[in-house]
Amino acid sequence: NYIYMDTIELLNGERFKHDEILELMKDDEFYYGYLGKAALSSSSIKLLLDSPKKYKYVTEYGSQESNALDAGWLFHTAILEPDVFSSQIFVDVQSKNTKAYKLAKEEHGKVYTMKQKRDAERLADAFLRNEHALQLITDCEFEVPAIGMVQGYPFRGKADVLDSYRVCDLKTTSDLKAFPYAARKYGYDVQVYLYCELFNKPYEEFKFGVIDKGSLDIGIYDVSEEFYLQGKAKVTKALETFETFFINGADLDSYCIKGTL
Repeated sequence: NYIYMDTIELLNGERFKHDEILELMKDDEFYYGYLGKAALSSSSIKLLLDSPKKYKYVTEYGSQESNALDAGWLFHTAILEPDVFSSQIFVDVQSKNTKAYKLAKEEHGKVYTMKQKRDAERLADAFLRNEHALQLITDCEFEVPAIGMVQGYPFRGKADVLDSYRVCDLKTTSDLKAFPYAARKYGYDVQVYLYCELFNKPYEEFKFGVIDKGSLDIGIYDVSEEFYLQGKAKVTKALETFETFFINGADLDSYCIKGTL
């Protein structure tokens, strides 16, 4: 389903040389800002599966800040981009509702608390002390962008960890034993399918590295063909919704979920 093309045509009709757009994607503002509207991603597929209205709102106005998203991002950067992590603004306050935090946010825009810093460092330290986790990220590239056509539409993605024989994504969880359930609930199967397509990897070469935020236990998960195909089916279903409302112009106000309780 993945098609490599020398030139990528985005949702807005703009065309880029493949190598040129990959270089531009190294810039977060281009990757998350411009391409957030001009290309699809695993996140946008999850939004479409939830509701086309939700997809439209988040695409136009952005998602609301989330403590969980902040924590996940800090954990990733502490391991994969320590220079980025150390360059963040951390405010020594007890709450984000304090005047000092609000003033810092007004001045710097993106700020975090010292507690968030310590929590991320605690997780990163535990992850890097585990030999199995360390093997996942040894001799690899980090935060590698990719873009391509999947099922006829432009998709972007960014691999946490990539080498010649695997792609790996790092996750945090509040219950490691429940991660297999959470992986389906939160659409990680969608991510597996899309990243395998974008990075031209078989599903056997995709792995999740997971850390429990409470116990600090580490989990390394392979994925099955069933999980991969489940993600593919979800992408197909979401694209049908996308075509209905954002290509063919069906009235979003007419969107309605019907069922029997």
